[in-house]
Parts: sequence; structure tokens; C-alpha cells
Amino acid sequence: MTRLKLDRQEWVLGPFLDSGTYGKVFLAGSPDGDPVAIKLIANRPGASRELLFDGVGKRNVIPIIDSGMYGNDYAIVMPRADKSLRQHLEQAGGALPLEECVTILADVVTALADLEGDVVHRDLKPANVLMLNGTWHLADFGTARFADAATESHTARDIGTAAYFAPERWRLERATIAADVYAVGIMAFEMFSGARPFLGPDNSDFRDQHLGQPATALPNAPASFATLVAACLYKSPQSRPTPAELLGKLGRIAQPVCFASLTGLAQANQNVAAQRAAAEAQASTKQAEQDRRTGLLQSAQESFAPISREFRTSLTEEASEGKLTPDRVGWTFQLGDGELHLSAVEPVSGDVWRNGTEPPFDVIAHATLTVKATPPVRGYIGRKHSLWFCDAKQAGQYRWYETAFMTHPLKRLGDIEPYDPFAMAPDATSRAALGRSTAIHQVAWPFTEVEAGDLEEFITRWATWLAEAQARQLVHPATMPERCRRRPNRDPLWSVEI
Repeated sequence: MTRLKLDRQEWVLGPFLDSGTYGKVFLAGSPDGDPVAIKLIANRPGASRELLFDGVGKRNVIPIIDSGMYGNDYAIVMPRADKSLRQHLEQAGGALPLEECVTILADVVTALADLEGDVVHRDLKPANVLMLNGTWHLADFGTARFADAATESHTARDIGTAAYFAPERWRLERATIAADVYAVGIMAFEMFSGARPFLGPDNSDFRDQHLGQPATALPNAPASFATLVAACLYKSPQSRPTPAELLGKLGRIAQPVCFASLTGLAQANQNVAAQRAAAEAQASTKQAEQDRRTGLLQSAQESFAPISREFRTSLTEEASEGKLTPDRVGWTFQLGDGELHLSAVEPVSGDVWRNGTEPPFDVIAHATLTVKATPPVRGYIGRKHSLWFCDAKQAGQYRWYETAFMTHPLKRLGDIEPYDPFAMAPDATSRAALGRSTAIHQVAWPFTEVEAGDLEEFITRWATWLAEAQARQLVHPATMPERCRRRPNRDPLWSVEI
């Protein structure tokens, strides 16, 4: 018989019952035989939240009777509940009657109304809603965040259950009570229909669905209830009702005042709610894409900095007579008649390809690298290459790549580019150069990864061209595309090997 001596008294540990997000739950009893549940929580960062929150003064929150340490684990003692809402739904075989849904939601939202301003649960789901003394209570505050606490390094923002995550949770934003309201909407949909509005199944699927897809209309639901659920599931947390507002709406659903002539108005209100949900889903998708590109742009700038730094250092150490001049658009290294310029990083918009076809890959940022002779050598000024931060070789794997372009010799029109090969920004014109058809412009230099720490070939090649420019020996490439070996039946972008 295992005994636990905690802060208030000694308890007898019984058989295993269940597992939560953070710990394991066991049946237990006091020396006088009263049954309770003891949760053992591994002692790791952030795990002590449930010890900090005892639920005193909060309605419909499972109280903590005792707590303390058991070996290397935190231990908390709670009343033994009759069952969880998850078990109740499984026993019911799926959907519940409207009246029962409203009763359960009212109990849950009552707890949220008391918690608002103090605690955000952050893992609200049927498994964490427990029946105790005839009322549904909230439990398992292991991922809860205290509303007045500063964000800490162990806030467990990515811990929880993906099926109930609000959009702001996927964006790793600071959770508020609105995230719990969103989870209430998921549970309400699930209780009434027998299925959740977003089915995943993988985390990546849940992320896309919660961020960008409006919830489907709740089938066969009264307009007032369907509208309430839709409001809880708005993508914008500021648009969702507060717990107090939810309580009022649930009360009116539980005790409806019948105005037969207003049935059409209620349906119209439901339609407006659905339209608003669709608009917010579209806005959420756009915001998520902006956030993704912002994060990748930061990665592009951070990974470009050591490339630029190592390049500058190599040039200045090997050519002490050269002059390095930083400017607002990058830096220039001048060595006699040779000049090398590396531009700053420029962001690329998400709709940069703009021709309506499936883009070849995603480009986040670009820069240019130029070497030239001043004045030109026998009419040849030099070359300019593009540096693109993109996923050209493997979807979702973003790296810096070097490439360059040329004008097809049979399609020259108007002015010829002063540099050959030349750089192009990611746009509709360069998109055509990457396609299968023979366009005015073509890829002249194969997409080659540029990686900090492995720049010997890259720096040596450009330093050699700079030396040739200074010696008045920089000449037009003998053949273009350069360094290519074609492979049959391949896209031109991939038909080059280094």
C-alpha cells in the first residue's frame, strides 16, 4: 500500500484511472476511506500550474483538496468525479439533445465567466469537463495561463489538443479567454452533431482548417443555437462573445420566447453569421500567410548576414588595396578597374508570379550580386546574378540560391541587357523563364545553393571574376547556359547539373 504524505494529510494511492496532458490520475483514499483522485505531475518546467490554481471562489471548477511533492512528482488531490464529458458522449453514442447541450454549456461557461480576467484554461475539451455532484466542472489546468502573469519561457503555448485550438493558438499568440470560448464552440458543435467541425486528422490539417476554413453549418440546429456556435468559432478572437454574453444567449435558448413571425429574422441572422464566419476565415488565412512570410523573411535576413560578412572579410583580407564602401542598398568592393557589388535583401510579395498558373516554387526574398569592369572590356561590362531565398529544390525547405538569366538568341527584342548573364527579380517575366516553353528569357546559371560556412567555391569564383575585371580580362561567357548538362524530359529549371 503506497501512502503519500502531502501538505495537509496522508493519502493512500490506489489504481490508475487515466492520463491528462501533464500527468497520470489514480484513485486514492484518505485514512478514513473517503474516495478521491490524485494526479501525479512530472516535475518539469511549467508543470506546477495546477498547484498554483486551487479554484477557490470559482464556480464549476474542480477544487484542489491537497497538494505537495511525491518523490520527483507534483501531486494534487481532487474530489473523484463521476465521469468526463468525453465518457458521457461515448455513452450517448454521439449527439446529445439540444436541452442537454445547453445545460452542459451553461455549466462550462459559468466557470469561464468566473475565470475571466484571472485564468485562461487553454486546453478546454470534453476530457477536461467532469461531472461532480450533478454539475459539469472544469478540470486539468496544467496548461492554464494566469491572465495577469507576464509571458514566461515555459508558457507551453504549443501544448494542448489540436482539434480545439483557436486560430490565435496556431499563430502562437498570447491566449485570452476568447481561446476558451472558441473551444466551447467546438464542443457545442460536437455535442449537438456528434462530430467536430474540423476533422484534421494531422496537426498540419488542423492548423490549416482552424486558420482558414469556416466551420460548416451546424446541421438541423435551431437558428439561435447555430448562430451562437458560429459566433464562438469566429476566427478573430475580438469578434467572439464573452463568457457573460454566452451565458445570456444560452439562457434565452433554454427559455425561448416564441414569436412565430420572427422565425425568418432568426434565419436571416444565422445567414449573416455564416457570411461573417466565411469572411473572417478568409482574413485569417491571409493573416496566417502574412505571418508565415514575415517569419521566413526574418530567416532570410538572418541567413544572408553571415554570407555577406564572410564575403566582405575574404575580399578585404586578400585584396588590401581594394576599397569597401557600404551603402543603404548593400556594399561595393572596388579594386582598380574591377567592381563587385552585393545588394541588400529585398522582400518578395506572395503574389509575385501573377500569371494565375501554379508557381514553380515560393520566393520570400531576393538580392543581386554584380561584378563589372569600369570601363567595359571590349564592350562587355560584366555579369549580374540573382540570389533568391526560396524552396526551389524541395517544397517547404527555404535556402539561398544563386541563379542568372539570359536572353534567347533568336528572340532578342529592343535593348539588350547591359550585363550578360543578368539578374531578374521574381516576377511574371522571370516566371516565364522558368517554364517549359521557350521564352524570351531563359535560365543561364543553374539554381545553386549558397550556404554560410560552405562558401569557398562561391567566393573563389566571384573573386576570380573581380580579379579578371581589374586586369581588363573579364570576357563574355563562351557558352550559355553555363555549366549545364541537359537531361531528357525534364523541366528546364531542373535540367542543369553542377
